[in-house]
Amino acid sequence: MQRQNIFHQSFEVTKEQRQALHGHKSYILWFTGLSGSGKSTIANIIERKLHELGISTYILDGDNLREGLNQNLGFSQEDRKENIRRTGELAKLFVDSGIVVITTLISPYAEDRKEIRKRVAKGEFIEIYVKCPLEVCEKRDTKGLYKKARKGELTNMTGISAPYEVPETPEIVIETSQYSSEECGQEIINYLKINDYLTY
Repeated sequence: MQRQNIFHQSFEVTKEQRQALHGHKSYILWFTGLSGSGKSTIANIIERKLHELGISTYILDGDNLREGLNQNLGFSQEDRKENIRRTGELAKLFVDSGIVVITTLISPYAEDRKEIRKRVAKGEFIEIYVKCPLEVCEKRDTKGLYKKARKGELTNMTGISAPYEVPETPEIVIETSQYSSEECGQEIINYLKINDYLTY
């Protein structure tokens, strides 16, 4: 289908009306960091805490998305970029629906993360850098990926044979090698409270 034959359709119910219905703002909490840094663990804590506060949420986990929406993608640079693009577009739809969406993907390239930020309104993309030294992530190796990468059984492993571009100006930095998961989670909740993200 040629792009000139596509026409944007507008509808009556707005994002703001959906947010009012939920009683809070909608935005993306974008977790980025190396495999094993603790992204999914912290995201799970955040979703629980937000749920307890009456906030409507949904987690888009990188591995889970690769079981369905992104199952046809590999781990080349091109496929990684498409993986992030699709996830970003999906996250944007959640924001438009009035839901707080929590994404947990390595998302190694800074430009890809910047592109998603551009796709939503100012303040709707909160980049959370889950900072953890490679040696700590490798020691955890919860999925056994680093072990495979060191043996040469796994290529394009971020931090080993593929690059990770550290966020330059993330909204939040949590250091999972220095603080507990609960402490890191509370730091994010405190940020959301201070910056008035928990009400409409």
